This record gives sequence, C-alpha cells and structure tokens, in this order.
Amino acid sequence: MPTTHLRRAAHRRALFAAPEGPEADRRARAISGIILDASPHLLVVAEASARGAEIRVPMSEDTAIWHGGRGGPAALRPGRPVVVRRAGGGRAERIWVDIGRVSGTILACGRGAVEVDMGPHRGRAHVVIPPSVLGPVLVRHPRLEPGYLLDVVCVGSPGGPQAVRPGTSQPGYRVADLAAPEAAAPVPRELRGTATWFGGVEGEWRDGASYPAVDSEGDAGGCADAPSGCAPMPYLSIGSEITVRNECGGRAATVPVIECGCTAARFCDRCVECDASPRGRIVELTPAAFAGLGGDLAAGCFNATVRPGAPGGMEGPW
Repeated sequence: MPTTHLRRAAHRRALFAAPEGPEADRRARAISGIILDASPHLLVVAEASARGAEIRVPMSEDTAIWHGGRGGPAALRPGRPVVVRRAGGGRAERIWVDIGRVSGTILACGRGAVEVDMGPHRGRAHVVIPPSVLGPVLVRHPRLEPGYLLDVVCVGSPGGPQAVRPGTSQPGYRVADLAAPEAAAPVPRELRGTATWFGGVEGEWRDGASYPAVDSEGDAGGCADAPSGCAPMPYLSIGSEITVRNECGGRAATVPVIECGCTAARFCDRCVECDASPRGRIVELTPAAFAGLGGDLAAGCFNATVRPGAPGGMEGPW
C-alpha cells in the first residue's frame, strides 16, 4: 500500500478512536451498538465506540422505540443494532432499532426494488420498496428512473434494507443537471442548510461527519469527481473539525470530518423540520452524532448551521 494511503488509514483509525474524559461525557447523549439483552426496564448494549463495552441503559414507559415505525419492547432482540438517545440521568429517551438509510443515484429499477449508487465510499445498495411505501416515496421522488436521486429511511430485513419512508424531498432533476454555484459567489463564514445522517442498516457507529466540500488536492481526502453542490462552501480536509448546530433544538457539538460527502453534494433539497432551510445538504452525520444533537433518525434531517472549527463551548448559543 502506498505511503500516502497508509497515512490516511492511520489517521482515519485515530479519528475513530473512542473519546475519553470530558469529550466522552459530551458525546454520551447518544450511543450506538448491538443489543445484548433487554428487559422491560433495562437495555444492555455492546457499544461500538467503546470497543464492545457493555452499557446498561435504564428504560421507562416513556421510552419511544422505533422499528420500522412505532415499536415496542419486543423489537429489542439481542443481536440487533440500535441507536439510543439518553435523557437526564442516563435514561433511554428514544431507541431506533435496525435503522438504516439509502441515498444516492438510481442505477436500475425493478419490480418493488431499486438499485442505488451511494457514492465511492459506500458502494451500491439493493433496497426493497414495499407497495405500502411506494406512494409516499413517489410523492418525494416522482421520477424513480436511472439517473435520478433517491433517499429513503430503511429497516433491516433478511432480504436487505427495506424502505419504510422517504428521506427528505428532492427536486425532480437528473444528477447531471445540478447547477453549481457561481464561481464568484462569496463563501459564508457560517453555512446554513440541511443536516442529514448516513449509514447502512449496519450503520456508521462513530461520531463524525461527511462533508460535501473536502478538497481533492494532495492528502486532503476529497473525491476528484465530487460535484460542487448547490451552495458555496469552504474546502476542508479529512480530520478537520466542524461545529454543527441543530437550529430546531439548539444543541451544538463539534465533530471530525471523516468522509468526503460526495453524495450529499448531489442533493439540493430543503429540510422543513422547524422552518424551511436554505437549499443544500451542508453536512451528513453518523447516526449517533445526529441523534445526540436532537435529530430524529426516522425524520431524516434537521435545519442546521455549520462552522468550520470548534467554538469554546459545545452547548447552547454560539
């Protein structure tokens, strides 16, 4: 393996190392991993970010469980992947079971299924779209044809990811027709737009972000063929820190850029969770980071402000 690739691999492993100290406490609002055991009042998870350490999370009657929609304790089966957002005192506020997401460019459509190119980092996905879900998906994505974009929230099934609802809406244009910002357009200090999350049904289980404008030059880690997106953004490198604020809930956190957001750059949609955001996906977060910032994984997005770098404080106002 070339020296440059070895350096990148080592750097990526360092980014994925389990946080320690105060940083770990700040990120502990959401955890992700595999269910080891569950009872009506306690969930035991092998946490991915702590190399399989057992985390015991109290539950109550108010704990909301998602498994393809509204779920219950029966969905908490050992072996299933989960994302858990905790409230004060460490109690489970919301649990998403076996949730995943498929977003990218449609390659082929068949009877009840779609083949999707999710970008150079994520490969391809064969996603099943049941008849009961097809109608809502077509409302958001009226052109289920090769060359158009698809974004669906999925649940794991024996046959692979199964769509349960559309992600955010997407205008009906081909990927090749995306209009880039004017070359002279000023790059704002703060980026405003849509924050989404990424990950297959197995999930990306570490805090981190996929950023649509990673520099493709040198060792920055960008994709040479990534589109410029529909919003002007400053170029960053893999390993850079960005601070993401959920404008719908007010939570903010600093996360590392762990991937070039080639797929996010192709989407020029809005999030309407609390207001209509400006067009453009400005960040994709890993599931735990998204949930920790107050996002609902099933809803798929929140209105966000992103700043390169880390502010002095992680919570509350900037």
